[in-house]
Order: sequence, then C-alpha cells, then structure tokens
Amino acid sequence: MRPQDEEAALLALPPAAAEDSRAYGPHPSQVIDYYGVGGGRRLTVLHGGFWREAYDRAHLSPLAAELARCGYAVALAEYRRVGGGGGWPATFDDVAQAVETAWDGAEHVVLGHSAGGQLALWAAARGGVSGVVAVSPVADLGYARELRLSDGAVDELIGAEGDLAAVDPVRLPPLGVPAVLVHGTADVDVPVEVSRRYAGVAGARLRELPDVGHYAPLIPGSAAFPELLAALAEVEGHDVPPGGAEAAATQAPVPRSKE
Repeated sequence: MRPQDEEAALLALPPAAAEDSRAYGPHPSQVIDYYGVGGGRRLTVLHGGFWREAYDRAHLSPLAAELARCGYAVALAEYRRVGGGGGWPATFDDVAQAVETAWDGAEHVVLGHSAGGQLALWAAARGGVSGVVAVSPVADLGYARELRLSDGAVDELIGAEGDLAAVDPVRLPPLGVPAVLVHGTADVDVPVEVSRRYAGVAGARLRELPDVGHYAPLIPGSAAFPELLAALAEVEGHDVPPGGAEAAATQAPVPRSKE
C-alpha cells in the first residue's frame, strides 16, 4: 500500500459496532465503547484527528474490533475536541477521566494515534497505566507548533500563547512505564522526526517503519499492522514470537480473567 493511499483505506473500512458503551460524563463525547469485553489484556485506545471535532472514534472502531479478535479487551474512548467543547483544558480533563475509569482501576495499556498518541503519552505521564504505545504521535508539541502541523492545530488546542509545559510530552517527567513509538518514515502528516525528538529525550523505544505513512499500522491486514501488535507485545513485556512482527499478528495474547 502506498503511503498516500493509507488514509482512504482506513476510512473505507466499515465501522464496527461496540459490544458495550459507557458514559463517563454528561457530554455526548464523554463515552467509551468496549470490544472483546471477555478478552484478555486491557487496552484503552485514543484516536487522533489533531484534536478536532471533525474526527471521532468511529474510524478506529475496525481496529478495536480486530484487536478484540486478537484477544485484547479494548476500550475505545471518545473525548471533547476543538470545535465541540474541547481544547485546553476540557480535552485533557476528559482523557484523564476516561483513562482512569475505563477499566475501574484495573491494569491496562494506553494506545494512541497521532494527536491521540500525544494524549496517550500525556496520560501515561500522569500515572495509572502499565504502558503506552503511540503510533505517529504528536509527541513534541513545540516542534509541531514550529512546523504548523495541520495548519496550526497546536495553537487551536491550547491557544497561540498557551503554555506547553503541562501538556507537551517532551517536557513532562519520565513516564516510569514501558513506552514504544511506532512511526512510518513516509509520514507527511506527522513527520517521523517528531517521534525521534521525543525518543531522544524520553528514552522511549522507537520502531521506524520504512516507506510507511500515517495510518497503515492501524489498518487490519496491512503489512504494517503486525508492527503494532509487536509493539503491544513489547510494552507488555512479552517476547515477539519467532518470526518477528509477522508472527505476532497470528499469536493472540494469553487471556486473563478480569479482576
């Protein structure tokens, strides 16, 4: 798949219906969808879209359903976004609440993509999660602001004069939990250098995917999807099966009972 075709391929996937949903607040965007509720290790998933209202969790529902088929229990969280009551601090309040309550305090890994990757790293820095996987994350907000990614999305999120200190992953304390970044070298939405800068500061593991763009690791069946599964296995402390990431795609996590 060519990098320029990845977005269309992801958005062409039919939405997958959740097995259950739970509101964590009164706003329509304060909701979590659940997939694989009887499955094994728990994930909380945060979607991207440069924090804007135009992009919601629906485009990651096929991913959530596929991860459930791989043996995970998945909480796909929605949150208020810029243009729909979000921005600083509402977006962050919602993500904190969703991550804290999705599994009623039980151990879980947080997985985020793009802007959701930034939110996942921010949430992990607050504590309460066992690990984080960030796919093409906006992991350096200051650098993203300099690059004016997505026509100045960072300024929309926190304001042109907003203080990055409390929300920028590169400026936050060390996570204290395993962190793996997955980033395609052909990503034009969030250049791989953003993740390189974060990894250099935070000591996170960075998996660079040659000739991969912004979306491929999220597309079940794509050549890059096994790299996401391998990153999840790595952050959970499991060896990648013999044969590497490709084998990880066919080895579901060992289920465990829900506390």
